[in-house]
Amino acid sequence: MPKQILLVEDEPILCENYASSIRQQGYEVITCNNKQDALAKIKQALPDLAILDIGLGEEAEAGFDLCREIRSLSASLPVIFLTARDSDFDTISGLRLGADDYLGKDTSMPHLLARIAALFRRIQALQTTNDSEQIKQGALLLDASRFQVEWNREVIDLSLTEFWILHSLVKRVGHVKSREQLMQDASIVVDDGTITSHVKRIRRKFREHDPEFDFIETVYGVGYRWKT
Repeated sequence: MPKQILLVEDEPILCENYASSIRQQGYEVITCNNKQDALAKIKQALPDLAILDIGLGEEAEAGFDLCREIRSLSASLPVIFLTARDSDFDTISGLRLGADDYLGKDTSMPHLLARIAALFRRIQALQTTNDSEQIKQGALLLDASRFQVEWNREVIDLSLTEFWILHSLVKRVGHVKSREQLMQDASIVVDDGTITSHVKRIRRKFREHDPEFDFIETVYGVGYRWKT
């Protein structure tokens, strides 16, 4: 059964161009041109992946609202922002809401398709993980087979990208992982600032459960490590 992708874009011609190219890769694409229709689709049934523009019609923050709604229903559903808004502020805002990727509309179609495929590969990797694969480090329990992270027996809801970054860090405690290595392990290609934003979001989620959490260490000029 083909993977279903929700594409939300308010420019009809651009929307159809994207949808046509994505369908040629064997995906099923549902298109929406406004927030209301997209919300109805999301509440009816979640897709396998969502591609969101931010500004939709007169609603400048509609895509952010849709991302919040998706994250309230699923922590792991892959979300890509595809937008003309390429400021650092908008990028960081999108990632803080839990998006897995943030692309400008100047991104080439082959590059967009590669990012979609990478996200689906990560889902497949989780689904095919050995059922016994668990990582326990002190108060942390990471269960790859269930896509679940616990801290002091409380579940920490992470996005797909955040999960793989954390997985990369805790597999080798005390070893520094560069931003490039984290990108490779998470199957993403982004700038250093995007990795930094993901790491900050992971820290914040842990600190919501434990204000004293301080296990992800920044090694300046090198990368990050999970402290022993």
